[in-house]
Amino acid sequence: MPQEIRVRIAPSPSGNLHIGTARTALFNYLFAKKHHGKFILRIEDTDMERSDNEYIKNIFDSLKALGLAWDEGPDVGGEYGPYSQSERFDIYPKYAQILIEKGYAYECFCTPEELDAERIFSQEKKIAHVYSGKCKNLTENEKEELRKQGIKPAIRFAVEAKNLIFDDLVKGELKFDTSLIGDFVIMKSNGSPTYNFAVVVDDILMKISHILRGEDHISNTPKQILIYEALGANIPEFGHLGMILAPDRSKLSKRHGATGVSEFVEKGYLIDALVNFVALLGWSPSDGVEIKTVDEIAQDFRIREVSSSNSIFEYDKLNWMNAQYIKKLSTEELKQKLLPFLGQYDLSELSENKFTRMVEVTREPLVILSDITDAVSYFFGESVEIEPEVQSEVLDKDVSQVVLKEVQELAKNWNFDDEDALHHTLEELRTSLKERSIKPKETMWAIRAAVTGRVKGADICAVLAILGKEKVLKRLNG
Repeated sequence: MPQEIRVRIAPSPSGNLHIGTARTALFNYLFAKKHHGKFILRIEDTDMERSDNEYIKNIFDSLKALGLAWDEGPDVGGEYGPYSQSERFDIYPKYAQILIEKGYAYECFCTPEELDAERIFSQEKKIAHVYSGKCKNLTENEKEELRKQGIKPAIRFAVEAKNLIFDDLVKGELKFDTSLIGDFVIMKSNGSPTYNFAVVVDDILMKISHILRGEDHISNTPKQILIYEALGANIPEFGHLGMILAPDRSKLSKRHGATGVSEFVEKGYLIDALVNFVALLGWSPSDGVEIKTVDEIAQDFRIREVSSSNSIFEYDKLNWMNAQYIKKLSTEELKQKLLPFLGQYDLSELSENKFTRMVEVTREPLVILSDITDAVSYFFGESVEIEPEVQSEVLDKDVSQVVLKEVQELAKNWNFDDEDALHHTLEELRTSLKERSIKPKETMWAIRAAVTGRVKGADICAVLAILGKEKVLKRLNG
């Protein structure tokens, strides 16, 4: 790879950044980082009806959240800008004219009705449809007459029939019969460029050396290579990544869960875990160790070893990986990351020490950060909501009433500022009640149910100490 490595991610702002596009961006970023190249962000917003500034912001925010800093782009600039296609509309007609002058393109005056008729004819004959090329040999007089009728021409690329072969960095050797493509439009009659034309012109001018993208773009590749050849430009190396599918092997969609990067963040997935997980969709570390930093992944990344098959987005594996990353966080780091998910609670009810302790005793089962919202609900407020089954299966039982009557009096003299003391006190209580044929489990369930509304949760001694005597007594007394 003697030339400078320049790769790009070019999302269309017609929706929030999808996890599939994020994977493509990440692989481009890793490839550039591995080879000390440049990673470029370009916004492909030629479709003005579907483009939205809100989605552009989401693309920026999501890529930044993932830590994928681009070297050139709409916000940071660069010597090959502008980096939004909507700001480059004056460029494309010039290159279309070059192709016309070189004999690689021509004006097409076919109306939508005429084109529809051709398609219907092909369907009736059950043959693959390609444009007939009827406008290719129009004389200047015929063109002028059509213009007088108010017909604005599109511009079509004249496809030479041949076998086109290229070496895909992921798929290997790919072959195309260009006679099946037909002459395709590169400039619409309204003066706007088509995707396949605009992207080639942009990639030429931005000196893109490698194009890594989803395999859904494979059908575009032969058209783009033909345009590169016609313009006499260097052809980038292409690599087409397998698709990301849902666990049921259908297209990944919202019905399977989050699909946008921002949605995963809002649900409480750690960025480092998400990036690590996405990097393993179609690629495996050489040492088999899956938990890695971006820098470690970049050092090991090998585009030729990316799987050509589709990848399954396993939410269970992402959850496992996210839980591992949560466990690695220090308590202080975790406290800061949990704050956005505790907004419904009055944190002033807890001292800083008690808030820290609450996080320490509830962190173990956390899979995603948003799990904390439900996990700590009983630490706030004077009263507590009792789960229906807890009320019927625990608190309504006679044995629980005996336990709570005893505890209501004893707890007035407990030391709630010392967890060790509480542990010793509860041990004595269990022993005492066991002598009266009350099982230790029944004792603890009754206390936990009355104080937290649940039968499972954080260490009960920590819970009592964090809540304090006043709140505990109120809850014990119902």
